[in-house]
Amino acid sequence: MATIARARPRAFQQWNRQLALAYTNQVRRASTAVEPFRLAIIGSGPAGFYTAYRFMKNNEHAKVDMYESLPVPYGLVRFGVAPDHAEVKNCREKFEEVAASPDFTFIGNVTVGASSDHPDGATVPLSSILRHYHAVVFSYGSSEDRKLGIPGEELKGVFSAREFVGWYNGLPEYADLNPDLSLGALGDTLIIGNGNVAMDVARILLKSPEELARTDIAAHALDALSKSKTHNIRIIGRRGPIQAAFTTKELRALYKLPGVEVRPYELEHPTAYDALPPPIKRRTELLSKGSSLPPNPSNPYPSVTFDFCLSPLEFDHKPEQPSSTPPNWVTSATFGKTVLQNPNQHHPSIDYETNNHREYYNQKATARLPPQPKTVTFNTRYVFKSIGYKSTPLPEFSLLGIPFNTSTGVIPNDGIGRVLTKLHRPHQLPSSSHPAHHQPHIELPHHFKGLYCSGWVKRGPQGVIAETMMDAFTTADAITEDLTKREKFLPEGEWGQDGKGWEAVKAEALKGNSNARVVSWEDWKAIDRAEIERGQKAGTGKEREKFVRREDMLAVLGDGGR
Repeated sequence: MATIARARPRAFQQWNRQLALAYTNQVRRASTAVEPFRLAIIGSGPAGFYTAYRFMKNNEHAKVDMYESLPVPYGLVRFGVAPDHAEVKNCREKFEEVAASPDFTFIGNVTVGASSDHPDGATVPLSSILRHYHAVVFSYGSSEDRKLGIPGEELKGVFSAREFVGWYNGLPEYADLNPDLSLGALGDTLIIGNGNVAMDVARILLKSPEELARTDIAAHALDALSKSKTHNIRIIGRRGPIQAAFTTKELRALYKLPGVEVRPYELEHPTAYDALPPPIKRRTELLSKGSSLPPNPSNPYPSVTFDFCLSPLEFDHKPEQPSSTPPNWVTSATFGKTVLQNPNQHHPSIDYETNNHREYYNQKATARLPPQPKTVTFNTRYVFKSIGYKSTPLPEFSLLGIPFNTSTGVIPNDGIGRVLTKLHRPHQLPSSSHPAHHQPHIELPHHFKGLYCSGWVKRGPQGVIAETMMDAFTTADAITEDLTKREKFLPEGEWGQDGKGWEAVKAEALKGNSNARVVSWEDWKAIDRAEIERGQKAGTGKEREKFVRREDMLAVLGDGGR
């Protein structure tokens, strides 16, 4: 019995060791199949970087490759945030932290799908990326402007806010915009739209060159703005002041401009706005006060005027005698007065000018242009359209069956970040309960396994960077959840069949392309140092002097960038 008693523990121990070894081997086989999980992120703006940060934080062994069509990262932070809002760009420190990880690879100057617009740029097919990653996140932002679709939109002097903002921020695409800003004294400068971008445009146009010289504004923009004759700006919205999209912070920034008069806006039904939510109430009160500058009739201040419930109808050019305006240049803009309506009402009867103020103070009220609206015409030489940006599908989306809503400019998704496609349900087969009944085909939302989206291409061009961060976190968490549940990823079928990442894509797509220059994170840091040195040489306290052309960025790298 003693022998048997001693044998049982030894047998049990041996069996336990065998079980542990089998378990370890199973884990190793699983790890070999799924580790490292490789994620491709297309776009290096805040949406892309925050998605990478969150996902890498929650998935220790994951590998993230980030593709960027430009040689430099940061997207909206570099090319969209106003140069005098340096504090908003502090998020770059977090992005630097992400890039410092050995599990992160930056792949700059590489366009996905479309041919690069630079001779030294590289192009990789989206299909190649799908073959070599477990999952892909689209976070490439918005590259087009929304159109008004009215006569005269093509006239000179009519700019989109996107191209103007890109121009003063050094976006290579708009380096040659060269707007002539010397005609501002001949009429009002009109900004259509009343979001934060509209406020940025107004502020940059009116800020002194001395103040701008201390920012990272592009040198060519500083030169043009120093010659600007812009004096009076009108910021025009289709809806009312309660529905305006700009924040109180941006409105206060206008009030802080030295020697600029922000004219008070007279509210309709002022006794009713006490019931508004505090943030809207504070903004509305500030808007109604205007700035307090001493009278100066002999030399009027530059001014900002807010106009609401006006929709653009036409831009026009009327030749002058003698002519002081270039040919085909906008000289006037006509607007129609809109009516506010409850978004749930199909046939509104409430007019903006009546005593019924219910819709005037409805934050979600929409604007409708009546069949024969009252009109107002402004004399102008500059019109900036700040009516929103729009994302576009990558060239291979249609071929690969990846959905895209061209109307809204977003990739269809479940609101969390999973790309949705349509799953066709077949006719119902005859049965005892439905002997001869056939249901029609029904399209059901279905997750396109392995594809995700974040940022503006997910939810539309809206919100500040903090909102983009939270949106990106949601997408990253959705990927982590699917990973935890062992959902299928790319390629279709059992995920983890390839997952070789950038090295496989490079070997497949760039073979024989000796001109392609791929920019690494180390390369970007060299460009970054060169820009900072240029800023120091300016002697104005400038943080950096940006390179605004690809060839100048790449020239910093010499032959080592190939």
